[in-house]
Amino acid sequence: MSSAAPSPTPARRLPLAGVLRVGRPSDIWFKPALSVVVAVGVPNLTLLALGRLDLAMYTMAGSLCALYAHNLPYAARARALAWVVLGMLAAVAVALVTASLTSSAVVLVAVGALLAAVQKALCDATRIGPPGPVIFAFISSASLFTPQTLGQVPGHLALAAAAGAWAWLVGMAPGLVRPHGPERRATARALNAAAAYAEMSVAPSASTAASAEASPTASAGRERARAAGAAAVHAAWQSLFATGARSEPRRALERLVVRAEIALAAPADTDPGRLRSWARDLRGTGPVPSVEPASAADELLGVEAERAAGRRPLADRLGPLLPLVLRTALGCALAGYVSLALGVGRPYWALVTAASLYQANITLTWSRGVQRVVGNLVGVLLFAAVAPLAHLGPAALVLCCLAFNFGAEALISRNYWLGSICVTPMALLITEFTGFQRPGELMTDRIVDTVVGALVGFAAAVAVTNRRAGDRIENALDTVERAREHTARLIAAERPAPGALDAARRRLAAALVELRATADAAAGEWWQRAVPTERVLLAERTGHRTLATAVRRQGLHALEGTRA
Repeated sequence: MSSAAPSPTPARRLPLAGVLRVGRPSDIWFKPALSVVVAVGVPNLTLLALGRLDLAMYTMAGSLCALYAHNLPYAARARALAWVVLGMLAAVAVALVTASLTSSAVVLVAVGALLAAVQKALCDATRIGPPGPVIFAFISSASLFTPQTLGQVPGHLALAAAAGAWAWLVGMAPGLVRPHGPERRATARALNAAAAYAEMSVAPSASTAASAEASPTASAGRERARAAGAAAVHAAWQSLFATGARSEPRRALERLVVRAEIALAAPADTDPGRLRSWARDLRGTGPVPSVEPASAADELLGVEAERAAGRRPLADRLGPLLPLVLRTALGCALAGYVSLALGVGRPYWALVTAASLYQANITLTWSRGVQRVVGNLVGVLLFAAVAPLAHLGPAALVLCCLAFNFGAEALISRNYWLGSICVTPMALLITEFTGFQRPGELMTDRIVDTVVGALVGFAAAVAVTNRRAGDRIENALDTVERAREHTARLIAAERPAPGALDAARRRLAAALVELRATADAAAGEWWQRAVPTERVLLAERTGHRTLATAVRRQGLHALEGTRA
């Protein structure tokens, strides 16, 4: 480790090119889209039939929990969704009790900012995944500004709990048809990513000057492909470790993920076409492709050894998130107070806009801010076009909201701003469940709060520096080095313990994935120590070489070569 203190990284140019670029949709975009329509639709249509659409905001709190955990295996999804529902109920309970005890907007904004910060910390620490803390912040902030009496709170919480239970059932229902669907998708992604890396690694290279000139670009492309493959394989193992009993389909999936690992370590002896064929077979509902174990019982013992290692304690995962949590608390509070000072009637919209910005670093936060502003402004125009239709009656209002729910989830995986185009009119229409309002006033408030929330929220991100980003890189480098040395010792051992080398290999791969994610996050931060790029690249190269050596030591390299 160098004894010289690196100089702080100055402010970088904030990107505009590519921020609004539309990507490919998620391979399961229709699942959250359909789930949220069913989860929201049944309670809302029931309230509509009862003539109590004014209570829809409380059922929405539970219904929107159906957006979470779609990538998790069903055993893990059951637990995650239950915690999501309980977390939502806890946030709503705090918000409703606060609203019943005070009408001070200053106090309400402060409580909303604190709730948003806690939600950010827990969602990031548990890695619950999209849509992250934004839904929690939206519901709890709206609940804070809903007039309430203490006696009404239990009934309103009961409505949210009933809708949350329904959302849990909706989220679990696909498991009746395709019980191993999430694991199959994760394994297919790993196989495709490994195939892409293998294809790039064995691509023919001429010795001409032109190819030599292009080699740095090609090398960078291979490094990105290898990092993407390693991340996909790690995600596949995490998905498999999150399942319950090790059934035969799950064991077959494990053997396929091992094949993806082999491809990353020994791309020259890999048949990419075979990997892609297995991935295609996993997309359907047919049986999992049968592949012989790569290392017999040793492989299975390695899987069990890694499962027994467990995850880091929650407290350890919360520590590095402190700067992001402080940004959220400060940005949300200031955004709400500026909105109040401007006389906007719904300051919680500014608060939620600020809460939606905060990503892993300042550069990503800036990009999310641009996407949020563009999406919201276009969404306001869409609301202006749809408002006359929605105002035809309560039924039309509910149906329009359901359509925008579907549209938001169908588009948001292509780019955040596309999803925001549907989220914005949906949020505006939800405010009219208690009675139709003047569209012009709603649109003005939304535009002002969007601009205020984005500007103030980003200013808070710049003001709260993340000096810990550099420390996290050092810790990640140390973790990789320890994992590499441990793996190297097992490679050199004459007879390592059964399963030990398999488990060590996967732990090293996981450490390399974490190092790449940490380095990417730190690269977009301001006012911190310079990222030790050369050390990171060296650690990645030596780590992947050790992985390849481990594969050869286990005999997997030769085995795959005979089957290609």
